Order: sequence, then structure tokens, then C-alpha cells
Amino acid sequence: MPQIHHSFRPTLLAMCAFSALLAGCNEIPGLGPDPRTVAKESEARAIGGACRHAMRGLEDCYALNPKSPKGLVFEGWKDMDSYMREFKIEGTPSVFTQKPVQRRNRSDNDAVETESRDRS
Repeated sequence: MPQIHHSFRPTLLAMCAFSALLAGCNEIPGLGPDPRTVAKESEARAIGGACRHAMRGLEDCYALNPKSPKGLVFEGWKDMDSYMREFKIEGTPSVFTQKPVQRRNRSDNDAVETESRDRS
């Protein structure tokens, strides 16, 4: 009897072996999301949460962080809002938006005194 060679069998076996190898992999490098994108999304959510904790409105938060995606900032703000309401946490006023008190150095006072003496 003549033998007939089927190229289908070795190919099928190779495909089964390859798929079995891939089935054990949870993440294949290069096929997941870009780490920079994931980091940017996490940062935007953190910015939103920080704005809520600092008792800032969303509009202020958007204005202070124009490069952050607004949808993710809102998501972080909303998550922090529900967390703070659930655990009855009070917000902390932002120090960033308050104007610093200007101090006058002794050298400034001396300069003012000498100018007033010179004009008299």
C-alpha cells in the first residue's frame, strides 16, 4: 500500500502545543496597555482625588491641571467624594491658593528709613 503524507497532522500538533503554552500566560509582554498610559490615567485620578480632599471645585481642578484628561480627573474626584462621605472625613483647605504673608526684612526697613531721611 502506498503511504500518504498529510502535512495537516504536524501543523495541527504544533498549533495545539503553541496554544497550550500561551494558555498559561496571563500577560504577554508588549500586548498589554502601555505603562505610560496607565501611569497618566492613575495620575489624573489621583489629581481629582487630591482636589476633592483640598475642597476645590472641579472647575478649579481642571484649570490647575489642563493637561490631565477631564474624565479621569472627574472620576478620581467622584471616588474621593464618596469615600469622604462614607467615612465622614472633612476636607483640608488648600494652602496653595492662599496668598503668603509678606515679611519685611530688616534691610528693607533700613532702606525705607534712609530714603525718608534723605528726602527730609
